[in-house]
Amino acid sequence: MFKRIILLVMDSVGIGHAADAAKFGDECSNTLGHIESVAGQIHCPNLKSLGLGRIADISDTGESIKGAFGRMAELSTGKDTTSGHWEMMGHPVTVPFPTFYEGFPKELMDTFTKETGYGYLGNEVASGTEIIERLGAEHIKTGKPIVYTSADSVFQIAAHEDVIPLEELYRICQITRDKVCVGDYYVGRIIARPFVGELGSFVRTSNRHDYSRMPEKKMVQQELQDAGVPTVAVGKIGDIYAHVGWDESYPTKTNSHGMNMVPYLLGSSFERGLMMVNLVEFDSLYGHRRNVEGYKRAIEDFDYQLGGLLPILNDDDLLLITADHGNDPTWKGTDHTRELVPILGYSPRIDGPIDLGDRKSFADIGETILENFGLKQWDIGTSFLEKLSK
Repeated sequence: MFKRIILLVMDSVGIGHAADAAKFGDECSNTLGHIESVAGQIHCPNLKSLGLGRIADISDTGESIKGAFGRMAELSTGKDTTSGHWEMMGHPVTVPFPTFYEGFPKELMDTFTKETGYGYLGNEVASGTEIIERLGAEHIKTGKPIVYTSADSVFQIAAHEDVIPLEELYRICQITRDKVCVGDYYVGRIIARPFVGELGSFVRTSNRHDYSRMPEKKMVQQELQDAGVPTVAVGKIGDIYAHVGWDESYPTKTNSHGMNMVPYLLGSSFERGLMMVNLVEFDSLYGHRRNVEGYKRAIEDFDYQLGGLLPILNDDDLLLITADHGNDPTWKGTDHTRELVPILGYSPRIDGPIDLGDRKSFADIGETILENFGLKQWDIGTSFLEKLSK
């Protein structure tokens, strides 16, 4: 048994196409492998010391492995943040969330205007950075928010912070969540996408806010709460789970901010329980923007901070590192890719290398957490806790 489990989600860091990737048009996608093939060797000695080189198509330094490593496939029907994270916590998404490949229907947008009091620009499938550059000037002139979606189940609302202040944008998003995207239009997330700057140099800010749909089933973090086991969310974790099941939530601005929060919490109030951290910039800044070099640097920066985290963990700590989907920056389009994801584990008491093998569901993480805290497993996935003690 471990007193504390720290689960780090490297948002979108996939390690090669899943068996069913062809159904999603993603056969041969490979986030990590293609980053290295295009941008050169990824310098990530700490991740490799946990076994990343054994499961991903990247160069292996040959250093001794001190952690546990495996690959996980997704059961859920999607390839987005919500389905990936929910499955980890025991709630695979078996009925696809609604998606809109030609923009939202007139009926929905009429409801948006009626309930929010705003007209809109866009209403199309688009890249967030491209659409604000294209429609930003008209938005400033008219005051109308920019509405767009993607291959994911999302309703995204972009607005310049000087045109529609943050609190007003958040209010519009909350109304859209509660009164607009309901029934057949109950999308996975409403996302506030604020930006700043001038024509030709618009930049999205870190004040993004997600409004997730409510989970239909109980999740692992709620089971922990019911048993008196503390739960802590860092980054956009609270938003992803509609703030259900978390005792404390700490929003963050960047990957680095998220990683800095971990040792801070370990050294202060977090003495027992589950801490779950999402590091979104891999996905938001580099995957969707198809920035291969930037993605590589982000992995290396994360690895550097990981090198500072590993030595402060004690025998009662279990660190798990995974991802929620892929986002191959060399792939066609700007959307997520259906990939396997890594599962890496480390504790000073682990005698690595430990091969966790190929896991059939992200829910294996939730099952491992339940078993660790002495709770009945749900048999949605398969715990690997026993492997960590060998």
